[in-house]
Amino acid sequence: MTTKVLFLPEVIDYFLELADVLYDKGYFGFEENAIKYARELFMEIENELPRKQKKDAPQYFNRYGKGMYYAVFKRNKNTTWYAFFNLFRYGGEIIYFVRHVSNNHVVAQFL
Repeated sequence: MTTKVLFLPEVIDYFLELADVLYDKGYFGFEENAIKYARELFMEIENELPRKQKKDAPQYFNRYGKGMYYAVFKRNKNTTWYAFFNLFRYGGEIIYFVRHVSNNHVVAQFL
């Protein structure tokens, strides 16, 4: 069975804006580094999500979709990212449908 990782358009928009936010808030001194960070995080989720351990998402996250799971992506000692997704089977494929992405600074208290 093959796997595919798909993203809601809002999640893609989030990644497009993430580099600007990280740079504007001073997390990165160079805009290029912020862009690289956001791009690498997106690619890690896209490539590694099917191999990650999944956990049931708490009810708080039902605002993004019902029956979701989440996976953990540790980027450095201070920041852990979470990808929230649904799983679907379609034909011979398993589809990971990413509905929301956030980090420990924003959602840790809800996990």
